[in-house]
Amino acid sequence: MTVVIRYFANLRELRGTSQESREISPGSTAASLYRDLGLPLELPVAFAVNQERVAGATLLSDGDEVVFLPPLGGG
Repeated sequence: MTVVIRYFANLRELRGTSQESREISPGSTAASLYRDLGLPLELPVAFAVNQERVAGATLLSDGDEVVFLPPLGGG
């Protein structure tokens, strides 16, 4: 299965890209993908799949677009 991952804010800077495709195993969830990518576990991210906010336990399907939403700062 292949998913498209989009990165924003500091996650984009950490990965050095705003988007990538990734092969994943059946049974992968939004949270397990985040962990498998080696992204900072201490960062309280939210997850979105196909432009809908979802829980980390949401199962991913072939062709899904996954977005990790880091907290936004402002001032």
